[in-house]
Amino acid sequence: MKFVDEVTIRVEAGDGGDGCVSFRRERFIPRGGPDGGDGGDGGSVYLVADPDLNTLADFRHQRRFRAERGGNGSGRNCTGRSGADLEIAVPVGTVVHDEDTGELIGDLVAPGQRLLVARGGRRGLGNTRFKSSTNRAPREATKGTPGERRTLRLELRVLADVGLLGKPNAGKSTLLRALSAARPRVADYPFTTLHPHLGVVRVDPRRSFVMADIPGLIEGAAEGAGLGIRFLRHVARTRILLHLVDIGTQDEAAAAADAVAVAAELARFDPALAARERWLVLTKTDLLDAETAAARARALGARLGWRGPVFAVSGATGAGTRALAEAVMARLEALAGRAEAEA
Repeated sequence: MKFVDEVTIRVEAGDGGDGCVSFRRERFIPRGGPDGGDGGDGGSVYLVADPDLNTLADFRHQRRFRAERGGNGSGRNCTGRSGADLEIAVPVGTVVHDEDTGELIGDLVAPGQRLLVARGGRRGLGNTRFKSSTNRAPREATKGTPGERRTLRLELRVLADVGLLGKPNAGKSTLLRALSAARPRVADYPFTTLHPHLGVVRVDPRRSFVMADIPGLIEGAAEGAGLGIRFLRHVARTRILLHLVDIGTQDEAAAAADAVAVAAELARFDPALAARERWLVLTKTDLLDAETAAARARALGARLGWRGPVFAVSGATGAGTRALAEAVMARLEALAGRAEAEA
């Protein structure tokens, strides 16, 4: 299935039904009085987070959604039937904006969460509602109000604890395959990864976290070079970013240039995201002997002035990946404990 992470749709709530003007007409009951019923309320439109969906691709085929209109009132004080609400399934992690105003309507982050995006119209009143001691035969009724109509922009942001950043072929997909059961495609050419992949990294039977691999960034991505920066939204929810740098096929000067370029594109996309906790992960160490790998790691850290955690791994052989996973898990648990203490 093609991965789609942004789409525009039109939603229309149902109009309210009209009230009825009617008078009771039965044998032997002259001047029976008004008996016009109210209309029914129009159906509303809801978005519902469905954990079984992982893309917005279904909206390629249908872009307009309309809830049911309320029924009109009728005689004998019969109220019109209310229109059925319309529920539209979207992936967990969908952010909803009003396309016309730019307003953030909601963020669906929990399975089963419902978000009202268009409220149904109110019912019209029948003439029974207008009778009084001074107006015993009202010929007045009201029409139902129109339902809300909106153009929505749906934006999917995957839910992951850890995000992988790096140039194309930095080893992100290989690392994800080594740490989880996810099987993104791996090949020796740029932009093998064309859309985000998620994997569950299980440290032990009771402890795990979700890792997201996104397409690689190159210099000029903010201007649309390569695959651009459109996929960076998928690491917006992460708590830790792992910045992967290839030291197996390039020297420390080229590796440092790659790291700086990716950091610059990240900052241009979102300064707050660039300020998030970021670890340096040096990849493809299996292509070097231990002494050369250690020397390049030290030289790269010095060039970058890096003060955060640094790990050297090989996704191909698995070397260092276990230690990385355990350190990430411990840090996530510490962040979660701190958040609970502050709540």
